[in-house]
Amino acid sequence: MGFKRFNFVRHNSPLFCMENKAPFSSKIDNRFEALFNSASMAIIVVDSKGVINMANPFANTLFAYTEEPMVGQMLEQLIPQRHHAKHVGHRDGYIEKPNARSMGLGMTLSALRKDGTEFPVEISLGHFKTGDEQYAIAFIADITKRKINEEKIIAQQLEMEKEKEVNDLKSRFVSMASHEFRTPLSTVLSSVSLLSKYTTTEDQSKRDKHLDRIKSSVKTLTDILNEFLSLGRIEEGKVEMNPEVFDIVEFINGMNNEMSVLLKPGQNFIFNHKGNTESYTDTNLLKHIMINLISNAIKFSPENASIIIDAEVTTTHTKISITDKGIGIPLSDQVHLFERFFRATNVTNIQGTGLGLHIVGRYVELLNGTIHCHSEFENGSSFIINLPSFIKKDFE
Repeated sequence: MGFKRFNFVRHNSPLFCMENKAPFSSKIDNRFEALFNSASMAIIVVDSKGVINMANPFANTLFAYTEEPMVGQMLEQLIPQRHHAKHVGHRDGYIEKPNARSMGLGMTLSALRKDGTEFPVEISLGHFKTGDEQYAIAFIADITKRKINEEKIIAQQLEMEKEKEVNDLKSRFVSMASHEFRTPLSTVLSSVSLLSKYTTTEDQSKRDKHLDRIKSSVKTLTDILNEFLSLGRIEEGKVEMNPEVFDIVEFINGMNNEMSVLLKPGQNFIFNHKGNTESYTDTNLLKHIMINLISNAIKFSPENASIIIDAEVTTTHTKISITDKGIGIPLSDQVHLFERFFRATNVTNIQGTGLGLHIVGRYVELLNGTIHCHSEFENGSSFIINLPSFIKKDFE
């Protein structure tokens, strides 16, 4: 609808349509004016300077120019201020090389009413020339209802995708749990059966051995359930932030004492600290992060190895790193470390859910921090946490 054959001219008040500069009959002229005035779509004619020369009644109503017509206004009056500069360039480019086309394909265009309200529009452009003057003609449709319906559909799709993701999560957990629960439950069952056979005082060491196996298996089951429950709380947005000022040296020493019961024979902690001792963050979340990373360092390191914990607190950040000399992580696996249910290819024979590091990553995000891993296959790993040195107002 580019008006390549016809030229539209406005002489004083009457509207004429000329083909090859020959005036049409009054009857045709009246038909065109009736079409222009009764169209249920906004039609606006703009000259090369961006001044609105014509606007049909529907356009005046759509843009809320009910008391005064929009003729004589700059076209940019109908466009949100943030788009003015860019639009002038587009307008000048169109006037210079006009062609009939839709405007803003693949984009959501916004228009501005006289009262300042914005609404989404769809625009088709045409052009015509009278003498030396080039005009652009815009056909504008209000697509507010369509956008509302589209947003509803998108919201429904997102809800369905979220529901599918939750169902997939449940399915994978059931599959993982059925596998991971089998070993500790079998251990508990066999140890309980064997305990009943050790009845004399001389059998106490054997009883203790099986009691330790039961405790370890119960801890494994508890850890699996806690990881899944933690993930559920994160996904549901139920993790609350309770930051506090704390002494990081005291905090990490306490963590090391608590985790020392998990150390293999000959393993030990080496703790180094630099800078301030006071930090400010959610110590409950930080404790969960540290427990997971230290547990992994112990689990994947051999006997007689050191677990090195470095901490540094400055005015801008709190940095904590946990380094081990364990089995390391293959380079191809490192990009997936913090994905849900992912386990490195070299730990498939070691118990684990693939949820721990994912939860660690999510907790670090909640603390507005970052976590990185440096690792060499069969030569250990280092996990580095960087947290901003918060002040209280950052959490309020």
